[in-house]
Amino acid sequence: MLASYELLGFMSSGIALEILNFIYESDKPLYRAALAAVAEARKVRPVFLERQPRPQRHATMLATLTRPGLDLITGNLIRAWLLKKYNGMLVDFLDSLQITHKEGVVEDLPATIEDAKLKTAVDTLLAKYPQEVVAVYLNAFTDMNEVDWPNLKALLKEDTRLQIGG
Repeated sequence: MLASYELLGFMSSGIALEILNFIYESDKPLYRAALAAVAEARKVRPVFLERQPRPQRHATMLATLTRPGLDLITGNLIRAWLLKKYNGMLVDFLDSLQITHKEGVVEDLPATIEDAKLKTAVDTLLAKYPQEVVAVYLNAFTDMNEVDWPNLKALLKEDTRLQIGG
Protein backbone atom coordinates (compact mmCIF):
# COMPACT_ATOMS: atom_id res chain seq x y z
CA MET A 1 0.00 0.00 0.00
CA LEU A 2 0.98 3.62 -0.27
CA ALA A 3 3.11 5.26 2.41
CA SER A 4 2.00 8.73 3.51
CA TYR A 5 4.57 10.56 1.38
CA GLU A 6 3.47 8.55 -1.68
CA LEU A 7 -0.18 9.20 -0.93
CA LEU A 8 0.47 12.95 -0.80
CA GLY A 9 2.37 12.75 -4.07
CA PHE A 10 -0.37 10.88 -5.91
CA MET A 11 -3.40 12.84 -4.65
CA SER A 12 -4.67 15.82 -6.60
CA SER A 13 -3.00 19.14 -5.88
CA GLY A 14 -6.37 20.47 -4.72
CA ILE A 15 -6.68 17.91 -1.92
CA ALA A 16 -3.00 18.26 -1.00
CA LEU A 17 -3.39 22.03 -0.73
CA GLU A 18 -6.60 21.57 1.25
CA ILE A 19 -4.66 19.51 3.79
CA LEU A 20 -1.93 22.14 4.21
CA ASN A 21 -4.37 25.05 4.35
CA PHE A 22 -6.54 23.23 6.89
CA ILE A 23 -3.55 22.48 9.12
CA TYR A 24 -2.32 26.08 8.71
CA GLU A 25 -5.66 27.37 9.97
CA SER A 26 -6.49 24.79 12.62
CA ASP A 27 -3.26 23.34 14.07
CA LYS A 28 -0.43 25.88 14.23
CA PRO A 29 1.99 23.63 16.20
CA LEU A 30 1.70 20.84 13.62
CA TYR A 31 2.03 23.34 10.78
CA ARG A 32 5.18 24.80 12.34
CA ALA A 33 6.62 21.30 12.81
CA ALA A 34 5.97 20.51 9.15
CA LEU A 35 7.49 23.84 8.09
CA ALA A 36 10.59 23.15 10.20
CA ALA A 37 10.94 19.65 8.75
CA VAL A 38 10.66 20.99 5.20
CA ALA A 39 13.17 23.74 5.96
CA GLU A 40 15.61 21.20 7.36
CA ALA A 41 15.18 18.92 4.33
CA ARG A 42 15.82 21.87 2.02
CA LYS A 43 18.72 23.08 4.17
CA VAL A 44 17.22 26.52 4.77
CA ARG A 45 16.02 28.25 7.91
CA PRO A 46 12.27 28.13 8.61
CA VAL A 47 12.11 31.93 8.43
CA PHE A 48 13.12 31.71 4.76
CA LEU A 49 9.95 29.73 4.05
CA GLU A 50 7.81 31.83 6.41
CA ARG A 51 8.65 34.97 4.44
CA GLN A 52 7.42 33.48 1.18
CA PRO A 53 3.83 34.14 0.09
CA ARG A 54 1.67 31.29 1.35
CA PRO A 55 0.90 29.82 -2.14
CA GLN A 56 4.63 29.65 -2.95
CA ARG A 57 5.47 28.30 0.52
CA HIS A 58 2.80 25.62 0.28
CA ALA A 59 3.99 24.56 -3.19
CA THR A 60 7.51 24.18 -1.79
CA MET A 61 6.23 22.29 1.23
CA LEU A 62 4.14 19.89 -0.84
CA ALA A 63 7.03 19.16 -3.20
CA THR A 64 9.25 18.39 -0.22
CA LEU A 65 6.72 16.42 1.83
CA THR A 66 6.58 13.80 -0.94
CA ARG A 67 10.10 12.65 -0.02
CA PRO A 68 10.50 9.35 1.86
CA GLY A 69 12.41 11.00 4.71
CA LEU A 70 9.37 13.12 5.56
CA ASP A 71 6.87 10.24 5.71
CA LEU A 72 6.30 10.66 9.46
CA ILE A 73 5.42 14.37 9.28
CA THR A 74 3.33 13.80 6.13
CA GLY A 75 1.43 11.04 7.92
CA ASN A 76 0.78 13.38 10.85
CA LEU A 77 -0.62 16.04 8.51
CA ILE A 78 -2.95 13.58 6.77
CA ARG A 79 -4.09 12.03 10.07
CA ALA A 80 -4.82 15.42 11.65
CA TRP A 81 -6.76 16.55 8.57
CA LEU A 82 -8.84 13.38 8.53
CA LEU A 83 -9.48 13.34 12.28
CA LYS A 84 -10.46 17.01 12.47
CA LYS A 85 -12.05 17.86 9.13
CA TYR A 86 -13.51 14.49 8.13
CA ASN A 87 -14.24 12.98 11.53
CA GLY A 88 -17.80 12.21 10.44
CA MET A 89 -16.47 10.03 7.63
CA LEU A 90 -14.25 8.08 10.03
CA VAL A 91 -17.18 7.59 12.40
CA ASP A 92 -19.47 6.49 9.54
CA PHE A 93 -16.90 3.94 8.32
CA LEU A 94 -16.30 2.43 11.75
CA ASP A 95 -20.02 2.42 12.58
CA SER A 96 -20.77 0.64 9.27
CA LEU A 97 -18.21 -2.00 10.18
CA GLN A 98 -19.61 -2.19 13.73
CA ILE A 99 -16.19 -1.41 15.22
CA THR A 100 -16.14 0.20 18.66
CA HIS A 101 -14.48 3.62 18.63
CA LYS A 102 -14.37 6.97 20.36
CA GLU A 103 -15.06 9.77 17.88
CA GLY A 104 -13.36 7.88 15.06
CA VAL A 105 -10.38 6.68 17.08
CA VAL A 106 -10.00 2.94 17.62
CA GLU A 107 -8.05 1.14 20.31
CA ASP A 108 -8.18 -2.36 18.80
CA LEU A 109 -9.15 -3.18 15.23
CA PRO A 110 -10.38 -6.69 14.41
CA ALA A 111 -7.92 -8.96 12.61
CA THR A 112 -10.39 -9.46 9.74
CA ILE A 113 -13.54 -7.89 8.41
CA GLU A 114 -16.34 -9.52 6.39
CA ASP A 115 -16.36 -8.73 2.66
CA ALA A 116 -20.04 -7.75 2.63
CA LYS A 117 -19.66 -5.36 5.59
CA LEU A 118 -16.59 -3.77 4.02
CA LYS A 119 -18.25 -3.28 0.64
CA THR A 120 -21.33 -1.74 2.28
CA ALA A 121 -19.17 0.58 4.40
CA VAL A 122 -17.14 1.73 1.37
CA ASP A 123 -20.28 2.26 -0.72
CA THR A 124 -21.80 4.30 2.13
CA LEU A 125 -18.73 6.55 2.28
CA LEU A 126 -18.62 7.04 -1.48
CA ALA A 127 -22.29 8.03 -1.53
CA LYS A 128 -21.80 10.61 1.21
CA TYR A 129 -18.27 12.07 0.82
CA PRO A 130 -16.02 13.26 -2.03
CA GLN A 131 -14.59 10.29 -3.89
CA GLU A 132 -10.93 11.31 -3.63
CA VAL A 133 -11.24 12.06 0.09
CA VAL A 134 -12.65 8.56 0.65
CA ALA A 135 -9.80 7.07 -1.38
CA VAL A 136 -7.23 9.04 0.62
CA TYR A 137 -8.83 7.94 3.90
CA LEU A 138 -8.97 4.25 3.02
CA ASN A 139 -5.37 4.27 1.75
CA ALA A 140 -4.24 6.11 4.89
CA PHE A 141 -6.25 3.68 7.02
CA THR A 142 -4.37 0.71 5.59
CA ASP A 143 -0.99 2.43 5.91
CA MET A 144 -1.42 3.88 9.39
CA ASN A 145 -3.03 0.96 11.18
CA GLU A 146 -1.32 -2.25 12.13
CA VAL A 147 -4.06 -4.36 10.58
CA ASP A 148 -3.77 -6.42 7.42
CA TRP A 149 -7.17 -6.70 5.77
CA PRO A 150 -6.51 -8.38 2.40
CA ASN A 151 -10.05 -7.61 1.23
CA LEU A 152 -9.53 -3.86 1.79
CA LYS A 153 -6.17 -3.95 0.01
CA ALA A 154 -7.78 -5.79 -2.91
CA LEU A 155 -10.63 -3.26 -3.02
CA LEU A 156 -8.14 -0.37 -3.12
CA LYS A 157 -6.33 -1.97 -6.06
CA GLU A 158 -9.39 -3.09 -8.03
CA ASP A 159 -12.14 -0.50 -7.43
CA THR A 160 -11.57 2.41 -9.81
CA ARG A 161 -13.54 4.70 -7.49
CA LEU A 162 -10.74 4.33 -4.92
CA GLN A 163 -7.84 5.18 -7.20
CA ILE A 164 -5.76 8.15 -6.05
CA GLY A 165 -5.19 10.98 -8.51
CA GLY A 166 -7.05 9.19 -11.28
